[in-house]
Amino acid sequence: MNNDRLIELFIKTAKIEALSGKEKPLSDFIREFLSEYSLNVVEDNSAARSQSNSGNIICSKGDGGDILLLSHMDTARTTRDVKPVIKSDRITSGGDTVLGVDNRAGIAVLLFTIEKLHKERINHKDFTIAFTTCEETTLMGSKNLQINGKIKKGFVFDSAFRPGTFINSACGSMGFEVKVKGKATHSALAPEKGINAIEIAAKAISQIKQGKIDPETTVNLGTIKGGSAVNVIPDLVDISGEVRSFNTDKVLNIIENIKTIFETEAKKPGATSEFISIWDFMPYQITEEDDLFRETYKILTKVGLNPKPVSSLSGSDANSLNSMGIQAINLGIGAQNPHSNDEFILLEDLNKTAEIALELLKLN
Repeated sequence: MNNDRLIELFIKTAKIEALSGKEKPLSDFIREFLSEYSLNVVEDNSAARSQSNSGNIICSKGDGGDILLLSHMDTARTTRDVKPVIKSDRITSGGDTVLGVDNRAGIAVLLFTIEKLHKERINHKDFTIAFTTCEETTLMGSKNLQINGKIKKGFVFDSAFRPGTFINSACGSMGFEVKVKGKATHSALAPEKGINAIEIAAKAISQIKQGKIDPETTVNLGTIKGGSAVNVIPDLVDISGEVRSFNTDKVLNIIENIKTIFETEAKKPGATSEFISIWDFMPYQITEEDDLFRETYKILTKVGLNPKPVSSLSGSDANSLNSMGIQAINLGIGAQNPHSNDEFILLEDLNKTAEIALELLKLN
């Protein structure tokens, strides 16, 4: 592998600021990069749903084949002032920003692979490669990805695990929002005439078990907003949270229980509650009996790795693809300590990930 060129592409992409919903600077760079090669490159109209300033960038060779490789363009935190540091075995940031390794490592690997296939005239399959938006926030880029119907399998280059490890099973997540509506009055002159929405919310929250419910299920109440002034009985509280599990029935049962708790507590003093919930992403599982599982094992073994399937309580674009009927696996690429100032990637892992991408597309 041309280590220097791969590092160069990673550094270039890492320095381009492209937060979720603001991916256009990076999508422009990718489109210009791809224009040098004999590829069909399009920007889909997913922005109409994702509210990003860019659509997903999709490039295909030939008829697009039945295989999709994918990485997301956005970062969770800004890389505006990143100062990448290349050490003997790894790349880090200067320590005061993220490195952008999630997921500029995946972006760099896929661009490098396209370039290598072209410049070295390597025989390869027809393929599709996608660069998505909004993965860090809503997955709305991949949820609205517009690709040809021939694609049957997907490989997402996005996991913090080191190469060799792959996520063949991931949880689903349902988000919810509840509004408790009480009655506002002056807190000193007539408190007895008010209905305190914060008090109701507190009583409800105290009955909801949070954190890890069991090995495959978590519950979190993430935000709470309410009240208008210290001398006013608060009449409105807005709470949002999520339930994650590999088991969809568990998610639905917990969501229904949370809804009932708020309704019950609100009703006691004469308040009301409004509850909405929606699947952020559905769970998926690729089993040992699936062709995709066996192919992943074969490719990882071929590049000298020991394949290790794992389950994850986090979501990714792989969840979206599986929900679309495209079996997909999230590959470990070694993007370690994601979203922190301590992000890094080992040079060995960056190179090995590029080997994996190349093997997936080469004609054997």
